[in-house]
Amino acid sequence: MEELPEYAERVLEVAELIPPGRVMTYGDIAEWLDEGGPRQVGRVMALYGGGVPWWRVVRADGTLLPGHELSALAQYRTEGTPLREAARSADSHVPRLDMKRARWDGGEGADDSAHI
Repeated sequence: MEELPEYAERVLEVAELIPPGRVMTYGDIAEWLDEGGPRQVGRVMALYGGGVPWWRVVRADGTLLPGHELSALAQYRTEGTPLREAARSADSHVPRLDMKRARWDGGEGADDSAHI
């Protein structure tokens, strides 16, 4: 098995720290690591994120990952992640994440020594 780049390992470790029912944005993870940016985190998740709870790493506006909406939505419902139902006028009837309630800042439940 090919060894992951060090940055990718760090991103995936943070993704694994996010508690069920909570989310972090791509930018949140970059800020947590104090390295890279949202695009770099997104690239890591696209290439290597299948083995971690990828549905907990999200866009800042709360929209679900295109092409993965239904599988992510099933995970959110199972975990009790706060959602905002889609407006009737919306093109799709897929809800968005309620970012004010779902966003995790690494605080509660996080071991300070685990800050990567």
